[in-house]
Amino acid sequence: MRNDHSIRILINRLARLDSAAGWDGDLNPTQRAALEYLSEANQFSRSPSHVADYLGTTRGTMSQTLKALMRKGYAAEHRQKSDQRSISYELTEAGLAAVTEPNPIADAIGNLPADVQGALKDGLRQSLKLALEANGGQSFGRCKTCAYHDAASENGFCTLLGLQLDPGENNKICIEHKEA
Repeated sequence: MRNDHSIRILINRLARLDSAAGWDGDLNPTQRAALEYLSEANQFSRSPSHVADYLGTTRGTMSQTLKALMRKGYAAEHRQKSDQRSISYELTEAGLAAVTEPNPIADAIGNLPADVQGALKDGLRQSLKLALEANGGQSFGRCKTCAYHDAASENGFCTLLGLQLDPGENNKICIEHKEA
């Protein structure tokens, strides 16, 4: 069996185990994945379309998922003052608690030696990048590595949007990611 095929099978098995663990409480795996994305996304990347692009699902499905998370008290909706059609979401205290619950896959990875964790992360990141390029998918990354990030100010500045970043935002997921 080819090595790439074996690795893909292992990744799929881990993803299925992680998904099965996602059926805890009143959340399903898609809702949990949306919460995890929202916990890591910057203030500019929390619209239904951004979450859908990141998770590889339709905007309609994600819109319904986010509405369910609001009904359950895990997320809150915010509309832009300048454009009431523009919606973004953020986690409530219940949402933050849900994404920090113990997870068997995270625990297993956490028990690996640091050098193995680093190699695994690098290899998976490179694989994801190549897969996104092959499929024409949207690239995501951290604000601080974006070509539009200006680190001259204390928290950073998004030159694409012309906006100051909030504290901690420069290490959040950025939809308009471009390698610097």
